[in-house]
Amino acid sequence: MSSIDLITDRLVLRPWPAEEAAAVVAGERRPHWAADFPADGERMIAGLLTRKPEQPHGHRLMIERETGLTVGGIGLKWPPTDGSVEFGYGVVPSRRCRGYTTEAVRALVAHAFTLPGMVLVYATVDPTNVPSVRVLEKAGLRRDGVVDSDEGPLHRYVAEPR
Repeated sequence: MSSIDLITDRLVLRPWPAEEAAAVVAGERRPHWAADFPADGERMIAGLLTRKPEQPHGHRLMIERETGLTVGGIGLKWPPTDGSVEFGYGVVPSRRCRGYTTEAVRALVAHAFTLPGMVLVYATVDPTNVPSVRVLEKAGLRRDGVVDSDEGPLHRYVAEPR
């Protein structure tokens, strides 16, 4: 798993350092976090990372370049299966509706396709989560069916290799 930063116009997508995940789990505050970071999704991911620190993972912090503040998370749900990997994301409420998530999704998907053997990159989303559906569509993914989950049916969106 690559540990390089992914740089976009307005974001740095940086692999989660172990100490950042531990701080989230411990409920600590860091000065370089947006006031509303971490959100529930990041708390869940940080817990996963601290329980299995020896395993490679594809989770990254979303850092706003202008301020240096951590404003969300995005990541590949590692390891891939048969050349296929799912991804997920979240941005804090104070940074929503700025296009950050779409920008991050484009960068992460492009990066995923550079990994050996990767043929499919996808996300699943509750169809009632209209903002998330719009992010995936604006990032260039297309709807590719329905997946049953514990949360009910989710729509699957797939990225095409470029």
